[in-house]
Amino acid sequence: FSCSHLEEKTQWEHPKSGKRKRVAGDLPYGWEQETDENGQVYFVDHINKRTTYLDPRLAFTVEDNPVKPTTRQKYDGNSTAMEILQGRDLSGKVVIITGANSGIGFETAKSLALHGACVILACRSVARGNEAVQRILGEWHKAKVEAMTLDLASLQSVQHFAEAFKSKNLPLHILICNAAVFGAPWSLTEDGLESTFQVNHLGHFYLVQLLEDVLCQSSPARVVVVSSESHRFTEIKDSSGKLDFSLLSPPKKEYWAMLAYNRSKLCNILFSNQLNRRLSPHGVTSNSVHPGNMIYSNIHRNWWVYTLLFALARPFTKSM
Repeated sequence: FSCSHLEEKTQWEHPKSGKRKRVAGDLPYGWEQETDENGQVYFVDHINKRTTYLDPRLAFTVEDNPVKPTTRQKYDGNSTAMEILQGRDLSGKVVIITGANSGIGFETAKSLALHGACVILACRSVARGNEAVQRILGEWHKAKVEAMTLDLASLQSVQHFAEAFKSKNLPLHILICNAAVFGAPWSLTEDGLESTFQVNHLGHFYLVQLLEDVLCQSSPARVVVVSSESHRFTEIKDSSGKLDFSLLSPPKKEYWAMLAYNRSKLCNILFSNQLNRRLSPHGVTSNSVHPGNMIYSNIHRNWWVYTLLFALARPFTKSM
């Protein structure tokens, strides 16, 4: 890592790939570079009255002497969102992320916002959504972030959210279906469906249907569905090989939280694959993603057994 005060640039070499990255140019409006008593450079944000050792230009790095990627995998399990987005300017891109006030959703929202995207945090609690917005603005006061209410356990709420978004007359370039519940006790939503199935899958399915026209009009656009490798440990067919609808929204006596979660994640993948087949000719791609092995987040908060399990597994998981 090196700093050149004369050239006003910061440069470092990635420890794995050996790629050299640098930030250059003027600091954002209201920022100033200072040096502390130990000779370490820090940055002062006079508008928000705060200091940080993180260069505010870090979100907009460029590659020094860019080289073609080798056949070796470019990213791995240790890659961070900020590393993957380095050098990308997402200004003008509009993103919706469900469940973006915490966990994976929040880190995704923050990373995209710090690279210039306009990010809408679609959250069940608008208060927690606004807290998340303030945390992102605390890192970069020019970030374009906004919280909107979306409760996936209510199809009416999904409809209201879609209408409210469309009333803004914005394009939609990226829709990330991230929100999920895990290990939840059996309950029915106001629509009469088992909660895990509706929140993790059906609510997102309906949301995409309602916003499909905006996605197509904004092409190239993409849908990203956060699924899980645990989709492999379940089945949604009956003994004759046909789809068994009773497995998707089971009665209380046939409910097991882990199986319900796995089935919802399998539905995510099947939906994403079919969506890609239907919409890719219109410039809208859809991908499902496994975010990491037993990634430690607050998704396990519903039952102490899961909390204990995740605590024991924490040393072997990816961090947020």
